[in-house]
Amino acid sequence: MNKPVSPEEALIFVMVMASAVDNAMAEKELVRIGQLIDILPVFENFDKEHLIEVSQRCATLLSGPEGLDIALETIRDALPEWLHETAYALAVEIVAVDLTIRAEEMRLLQLLRDRLALDKLTCAALERSASARYRRV
Repeated sequence: MNKPVSPEEALIFVMVMASAVDNAMAEKELVRIGQLIDILPVFENFDKEHLIEVSQRCATLLSGPEGLDIALETIRDALPEWLHETAYALAVEIVAVDLTIRAEEMRLLQLLRDRLALDKLTCAALERSASARYRRV
């Protein structure tokens, strides 16, 4: 990948990876990605017209040799440290949308946590808050 990745694009990579990790990008997950880009301040300077292009760049990266590892490195290198927790929170948000966490999703969260050097307690709090947001009556 020749073009540098912006912090906003790296956060989109995280969400795309979280959606695609189980080999099925569910409609609910794609809708949620769009909603998050629309409402979160971290994306206020991102032109949503580029969402498909950024998603395709991520998919291309993931499909190459050692794609997951390279994507995680790309994300880490593109994000300032103060956005590492935001990246993890966005991954958790996308994983939580369908109310079921699969083994491959858990593994991605673990890899992301390790690559971004996040502590387990912070990650547990982010996971718990997502779980609380998606509960139903």
